[in-house]
Amino acid sequence: MTVLVCSDLDRTLIYSTAAFALDGPDETMPRLLCVEFYQGAPLSYMTEASARTLEALAKAATFVPTTTRTREQYSRVHLLEKPAPYAICANGGHLLVDGVDDADWAASVRTHIAESCAPLRTVQEHLLHTSGDFVLRQRIASELFAYMVVDRAALPRGWVDDLTAWCAERGWRTSLQGRKVYCLPTGLTKAAAAAEVARRTGASTTLAAGDSLLDLDLLDAADAAVRPAHGELHDTGWTSPVTTVTAARGILAGQEIADWLLERATAP
Repeated sequence: MTVLVCSDLDRTLIYSTAAFALDGPDETMPRLLCVEFYQGAPLSYMTEASARTLEALAKAATFVPTTTRTREQYSRVHLLEKPAPYAICANGGHLLVDGVDDADWAASVRTHIAESCAPLRTVQEHLLHTSGDFVLRQRIASELFAYMVVDRAALPRGWVDDLTAWCAERGWRTSLQGRKVYCLPTGLTKAAAAAEVARRTGASTTLAAGDSLLDLDLLDAADAAVRPAHGELHDTGWTSPVTTVTAARGILAGQEIADWLLERATAP
């Protein structure tokens, strides 16, 4: 049996210092490993125990980092001693095979989006006209979707809900993760890319992990899934019959997720 394991990265397996959620005396804190630098400074971490577990997982199953990050943002993250053979970036818009972008997959995704969703430019123009000082930065990712870095405390009441409704009418969806608001075409999904990897590897079982609404399709499509007791899905109370919720929050939830994935991947 070939087991496919697709896991989100940020706030699922890896964490910034703001997302650690560690409590207790300093002497009880876990040893941490930095797995990402940005502009020369450490940015993302996991526990050393998580790192060891992921190495074992990568040997026991086809482990696929599955992220909304662009290829460039993903390249900064070093989860394993040897990079995973497959990686899903841009929320399914790019499929990396041994670190190389699969051009045919990228083209097929763009064709599907063009046929089913309003153009990215339409969304950009709407964001330009409805944003205010609470938007600190606005970016376009991989020419596929838009995201904004916002001041959460200054977000107008109902602004995200209004944006969500406007996007839904045009074949787009939104997600609020930490300080970022994402707008993505509904046809851009992690689940579709995961299904393609399952087809290529002949996987008989798929396990998944994630914390946000952008992971929902991935978790729903898996044979079994796990999510942390924090994040967008937790805030909405989402669960499913095949989804386990961690007992821990923050970076210790990441360790619990890694342990859960390894245990399920190696179960008889």
